[in-house]
Amino acid sequence: QVQLVESGGGLVQPGGSLRLSCAASGFTLGYYVIGWFRQAPGKEREGVTCISISDGSTYYADSVKGRFTFSRDNAKNAVYLQMNSLKPEDTAVYYCATGRFCGVVRGSLTDHGMDYWGKGTLVTVSQ
Repeated sequence: QVQLVESGGGLVQPGGSLRLSCAASGFTLGYYVIGWFRQAPGKEREGVTCISISDGSTYYADSVKGRFTFSRDNAKNAVYLQMNSLKPEDTAVYYCATGRFCGVVRGSLTDHGMDYWGKGTLVTVSQ
């Protein structure tokens, strides 16, 4: 059974950092793509980043480029999202997902290629 469990969310001040973790079970990360998505209150879900584990190609949304970094630990079958220089507009529930491809359409990451989702972890950026 495929499972993804996110952790690491919390309250942080603007300009601060957080590292989110996504632990996978029931499959091996090396054969799929992994993405991070977020959904702010009252807004649609937004694609943040996606990586093809097999060839290392990575997509970042323009809003997080230079601030967020995707990494993985094959031994732990886990991936991470390091978030620096956080802004209030980064406040959202963050989800990791895995699937067949990173569905980038007209420059934006969609959830088209994702098949399994975690339950999310809340990140709040506020004074």
